[in-house]
Amino acid sequence: MNVELRYLRALVAVVDAETFTDAAIELGTSQAAVSRSIAALEHALGLRILQRTTRSVAPTPVGERIIAHARSVLAELALLEREARDHGSELRVSYAWSALGRRTIALQRQWEEVHPEVSLVWVQSSAPSGGLADGSADVAVLRRSIADARFSSTPIGTEARYAAVASGDPLSRRRFLRMADFADRTIAVDRRTGTTSEELWPEGSRPAGFRLVQGVDEWLTLISTGKALGMSSEATAAQNPRPGIAYRPVRDAPRIDVFLASWRDDPSPAVADFIRLARAAYALG
Repeated sequence: MNVELRYLRALVAVVDAETFTDAAIELGTSQAAVSRSIAALEHALGLRILQRTTRSVAPTPVGERIIAHARSVLAELALLEREARDHGSELRVSYAWSALGRRTIALQRQWEEVHPEVSLVWVQSSAPSGGLADGSADVAVLRRSIADARFSSTPIGTEARYAAVASGDPLSRRRFLRMADFADRTIAVDRRTGTTSEELWPEGSRPAGFRLVQGVDEWLTLISTGKALGMSSEATAAQNPRPGIAYRPVRDAPRIDVFLASWRDDPSPAVADFIRLARAAYALG
């Protein structure tokens, strides 16, 4: 029996993302490659792990147990990799859309002064755990709480919400917007990693429609071409300027909570210090 780690990563990604397409995006590969990995794993084990239909993917009863074991193997591997890095020279910090916005550079410089021996490495990840589960990150910047009991999340501050509009849109001529300004418009949202959902608006005053996107690049492209409006954190506005897009504060929108997530059962002094510095950066405003 030949079971490769990439098979297990593909399996967990499909289960978490709920589609082969989204799993491929998270893994940075093709949908065909994900399908081949799942097929190879099922062939190696001699078991049907996933039940596929045209609309959904669901684990079989035995698949549920296989998935639990796969998560355990990947978690142990992540711990092994992190243990090796703890004796190395870098701390990897992941983010989905934007790191810490305008605070990122200042925090980077402060870290270099305090820890000149440890490089701070920023990595982008759209995985549900921010790359913690697969070992690609030591700490993850999240703008929604994480439900996975393996990880702890520490609130470090809040951010204002900004609208993103095409530069030719009449709304771009305003200094700020309000939630009501979205009422008759289409909003681009990423339900996996974004911070905007229908529930932000009261019943009866919600936007005319919602356009689903996958990731910040697709979001920016849709908005810049005038096909939709967007709303995201101030960090997105700071770190993702793009020709053809104007960012405007949304005065009456609820603020966004910012969290740093890390492994619950393996505290790292470097992670703890990064959390301390990030919290202090937000406290300064």
